[in-house]
Amino acid sequence: MFLSILQAVTLHTDLGDIKIELFCERTPRACEVNVFLTLTLPSNQAFYFKTLTFYGPLRTGKGGTSMWGRKFEDEFSEHLKHNVRGVVSMANNGPNTNGSQFFFTYAKQPHLDMKYTVFGKIIDGLETLDELEKLPVNEKTFRPLTETRIKDVTIHANPFAG
Repeated sequence: MFLSILQAVTLHTDLGDIKIELFCERTPRACEVNVFLTLTLPSNQAFYFKTLTFYGPLRTGKGGTSMWGRKFEDEFSEHLKHNVRGVVSMANNGPNTNGSQFFFTYAKQPHLDMKYTVFGKIIDGLETLDELEKLPVNEKTFRPLTETRIKDVTIHANPFAG
């Protein structure tokens, strides 16, 4: 059973910190796999997100595998929308193809609703999101020209521990 308290993580990046509220009660698989919550625990030898670039684990923009070694199902909710700047969602390449890659929105994106699982929102660090948005990108691949990394992760509450 998941805790009903606020679950949050802070991504410590080259450009500053981004604190994310996670919607673990509505999107438990996305939070469990993508996070931070299990993948960043010191007992996980991969320590997946530490030193990860903002273009994905393989630096291809194609994401990585989930903690289960397979794609997992979408977790859509009528209550979770791409309705503000700073929404955090799973990346995918079609229905039920979530792996481990996520993205932030820079503005409202209602056309993404019910296509990408929303599992969090930025609650502090929008100035860092501003800096990420300003990064120049390759026009063909949208890959940032400057490599920017997640240096570390702080977990503020972890419903998956123990």
